[in-house]
Amino acid sequence: MSEWSNWSGLESSRPQRVEEPADVAGVVAAVERARAEGTTVKMVGTGHSFTAISAPEHTMLRPGGMTGIVGVDREAMTVTALAGTPLKDFNAGLEALGLSLHNMGDIAEQTLAGATSTGTHGTGGIAASLAAQIAGLELVTGTGEVVRASETENPDLLEFARVGIGALGVLTRITFKVEPLFVLEATETPMSWDEALDGFDERVATHHHVDTYWFPHTDRLMSKTNDRVATDVTDIEPLSRLREWWDDEFLSNTLFGALNHVTNRAPAIIPRFNQVSSRLLSARSYSNVAHRVFTSPRTVVFREMEYAVPREAGLSALREARAAIDASGLKITFPVEIRVTPADDIPLSTSTGRDSFYLAFHTHRDADHLEYFALLEPIMRAHDGRPHWGKVHTRTAADLAPAYPRFEEFLALRDRLDPDRVFANPYLRRVLGD
Repeated sequence: MSEWSNWSGLESSRPQRVEEPADVAGVVAAVERARAEGTTVKMVGTGHSFTAISAPEHTMLRPGGMTGIVGVDREAMTVTALAGTPLKDFNAGLEALGLSLHNMGDIAEQTLAGATSTGTHGTGGIAASLAAQIAGLELVTGTGEVVRASETENPDLLEFARVGIGALGVLTRITFKVEPLFVLEATETPMSWDEALDGFDERVATHHHVDTYWFPHTDRLMSKTNDRVATDVTDIEPLSRLREWWDDEFLSNTLFGALNHVTNRAPAIIPRFNQVSSRLLSARSYSNVAHRVFTSPRTVVFREMEYAVPREAGLSALREARAAIDASGLKITFPVEIRVTPADDIPLSTSTGRDSFYLAFHTHRDADHLEYFALLEPIMRAHDGRPHWGKVHTRTAADLAPAYPRFEEFLALRDRLDPDRVFANPYLRRVLGD
């Protein structure tokens, strides 16, 4: 019996059957068999969700046989790829075509299906999430039907399935809106707490993308602004290979991971560790094609909880989170990440209907995340926060329904597409009900 576990090691399961379909027909066959047997089937991605959203109960489908770009429409400016394609491969393929996504998060290991279905997002821009850039999709429903959706074909399905959290079907291909390949100039600037918060709204208003990190137990933050520049993609100024290796691989991953092993055993030194490490950060500026600036390597394994609160409540929620951490006695090594997104119209998106302010809290894999997340989740909920579907939270269908104006419509669509709950698992039963 094969065991499935996610990247963080927080969730695992033992599926009874494992398959790697090579095409849509293989997915249909697996779904039809599961329905006939009264069992369940789940297509897994790369396991980068911290929740058990993709945990298979009975039949596990691996995505490796369904990868690659399969269509390019330069007139419509769309690109279609099989849904099991890793985002890093999709980005590389787009770059080779002279194309790019508008925005993305800072990790590129996920499959396209997994990243879009959980609402993976970046910061700023006119579309922050990957799902908001979807122009069309194809999925296999719980009855084995292959359905396509676009703005002109089954538009109601497209509306909901962009963030379907694995409950509406198995995504087999996705069409994205793309842009000509562009260059981002990144500027990273250390700041004090007061400087960062006092100037936060102005920075967000004057830069295309703003990502900020606060180091617990300190008054130090790091602000990263990414701005489009009118530069030919051959005229970029990336970090030197040595600087990139030193900053992003050695300091941020190798050394940081090693120091976490030490501080996990001696948590009393964490505040001093954070003070010193945050003071070592220096300003830097560089430019590169978009996906090489948006994404960064992440080899230190961690656990994460992220909430989206209304944009106007964000700084208050951050201040309250800091006060709670300071008063708790907890010792936290990982920085708190702060991002903002424009509103979108995807019913189960955490930014649906409102501009949002995201706060992401992390712990090392070997540290206890439960007390930390339990301390902060009530603060996020008090500000009408919505939890990221792929990150740790304790919410259930009963209290998630009021947070999403079209939650009941999503459930009705699920009833229609998966009446026998072929795609169910414990996580989906918790957040959507039976």
